[in-house]
Amino acid sequence: MSTQSPRTPQAGKPAAQQAMPGQPNGKGSWQRGRWVLLLLAFVCAAPIAVSYFTYYVIKPTGGSTNYGTLVEPQRPIPESLVVTGEDGKPLKLASLRGKWLMISVDNSACDKACVTKLYFMRQIRTAQGPERERVVQVWLRTDAGKVADVIQSAYPDTDMLIADPAAVSAWLPVDTGTHVTDHIYLVDPNGNLMMRFPKDPNPSKIKGDVTKLLKWSTIG
Repeated sequence: MSTQSPRTPQAGKPAAQQAMPGQPNGKGSWQRGRWVLLLLAFVCAAPIAVSYFTYYVIKPTGGSTNYGTLVEPQRPIPESLVVTGEDGKPLKLASLRGKWLMISVDNSACDKACVTKLYFMRQIRTAQGPERERVVQVWLRTDAGKVADVIQSAYPDTDMLIADPAAVSAWLPVDTGTHVTDHIYLVDPNGNLMMRFPKDPNPSKIKGDVTKLLKWSTIG
């Protein structure tokens, strides 16, 4: 009984490789598999990508979920806007960055409309529960007149700051036919003016906007 020696590959020619079960046979098959995986990933991610594009770029009409008017482009707090604190010392309004600011503008006499806005801001902040510490109420006073004791007592958590009315008006935009004293404004923790609420606003709807912003933001 004769035995045969195993055949060896010819010099210069590599031995043929056998594909493992389930393994693509050849470079072309591997590339096709890669494109299939990429296509599947795209199909799965497409609905999310479309929703982000629609909400942030197209901004569907009639489907907006915010009550306030978004300020575009954003207007950062001017570095030149210096206010006078309740201690009589000047400070840059931009130094309040790091918190969400609800801002109202009125003279120090503070009529009924002024008090109503202060009341709304206080209630909206209080309604945020544990998140309320992320929100600061700011009253920009357009003169250095005395604030009534009853107002100071009712709103001790409101920063009552004296500001130059011309500088404030140059920064804060208004609706057609309104004045800067008619609105409540919202500034984000980066110091950008983000939202303007209408004259005679619905405080429940303002509260809804603020609640959503605090929920989805990671700063402030």
